[in-house]
Amino acid sequence: MKHLLFSKYQGAGNDFVLLDTRSHNPQLTTEEVRILCDRRFGIGADGLMTLENDPAGSDFYMRYYNADGGESTMCGNGGRCIARFADHLGIGSRVKRFNSSDGFHEAALLDDGQIRLQMIDVEEVRPLTDGRSWFVFTGSPHYVEFVEDVDSVDVAVRGHEIRHRADFATIGGTNVNFVQVVGEGRLKVRTFERGVEAETLACGTGVTASALTAHAVLQPGCTAFAIQAQGGNLSVTFTPTPPHGFQQVFLTGPAERVFTGEIYL
Repeated sequence: MKHLLFSKYQGAGNDFVLLDTRSHNPQLTTEEVRILCDRRFGIGADGLMTLENDPAGSDFYMRYYNADGGESTMCGNGGRCIARFADHLGIGSRVKRFNSSDGFHEAALLDDGQIRLQMIDVEEVRPLTDGRSWFVFTGSPHYVEFVEDVDSVDVAVRGHEIRHRADFATIGGTNVNFVQVVGEGRLKVRTFERGVEAETLACGTGVTASALTAHAVLQPGCTAFAIQAQGGNLSVTFTPTPPHGFQQVFLTGPAERVFTGEIYL
């Protein structure tokens, strides 16, 4: 039987189980991760992260697992939450430098309680052949579609259909974002996340992809976006780099500890 000490964190309603595995790695199975994330039989979360020693020498390594138990790619809200977790563990300074599946990140703890996370550079916003949507890799793969009224979209049905489209099969499916422009530099975003296989209250890499796409397609003069997700407000800033890329991409938002506890598996 495995005895785990855990912490639960959330960023704009996107919630995670956090484990400090620097001195002891419980070697969780896919089924054990799934149980821990289960909202009826476990702790309940959109995903699970382990904070590990980084052989490359950064403050720590972030490993991310989806709620279905599979190890996955970068999570923006998760990146902010694990930075807060690291701070509570006494790791690093007010700027945490950590390694993850898509490379190194820096997360700055701001005076207003929010965390500003530097995302990876993005090469392009690629139009898809349907003529109404785009694909962006922001550490995780994202489909972006603009809609008139995001609240009227059946995210569960349309998100599931698009997530499993044949053209995304080679990357294991995509996350799906529906985006409503509500003003200059202002967006509302709803996201269907692969691995959760449902809509989440917020998706950090998804709102980042949505902001970059809005700049590339609709508002080329805007490099700072305020985004309303279902679970809270986030912001994305960036520097465009010719011909089609982006650098200095920052995602800013809340990251809070919900509770700590122990569980036996």
